[in-house]
Amino acid sequence: MLFEDTYKTISKESEGLFKDRGSKFIAKAYPVQTETQVKGYLESLRKEYHDARHHCYAYQLGFDKSTYRTNDDGEPSGTAGRPIFGQISSFDLTNVLIVVIRYFGGAKLGVSGLISAYKTASKEAILSTRIITKTINYVYQIDYQYTEMNEVMKILKEYKLKPSQKRFDSECNLEFQVRKGESNTVYKKMTQVNNLSIKFLRTI
Repeated sequence: MLFEDTYKTISKESEGLFKDRGSKFIAKAYPVQTETQVKGYLESLRKEYHDARHHCYAYQLGFDKSTYRTNDDGEPSGTAGRPIFGQISSFDLTNVLIVVIRYFGGAKLGVSGLISAYKTASKEAILSTRIITKTINYVYQIDYQYTEMNEVMKILKEYKLKPSQKRFDSECNLEFQVRKGESNTVYKKMTQVNNLSIKFLRTI
């Protein structure tokens, strides 16, 4: 949706477990925001579970779900990474990484068995944590004269915006974040304040 300004992710790290014919599938779910974080978790898990046969994973990043990847790590193509990613999509999540560590039990599970195992383990990890909804926020910086302080604060108070990085002097500046859905309205109000300049900094 064009004007959507929320997304779903998980509140904290969690774990899921599934067993089938001796094989053990340990699913680890993490809230992440960057591929650097993803890489860090993968490296850590490979060290911790160094004796496991497979470390399969999927992740999705970005408010618009623009970055994603799946990896079968040696399992038959499409039997691990895709089922893991399928659960991320099924719960409409982003900024999340799920890694499923497999210990082989001696019996082959077949394509359908593997798909079911990776799907179930991933689902258990998601269900073991709390799904939260976050807003997409824009961060702005404003520079203005001290004489306009009351008008600036009135706008911030009206939209319940908390400033950060403040400097109050004869010339003032501060940063504030505003929900994407309200950003145009707040931006227009700020531009109507005399001797004030406003600059977009980033999205968080």
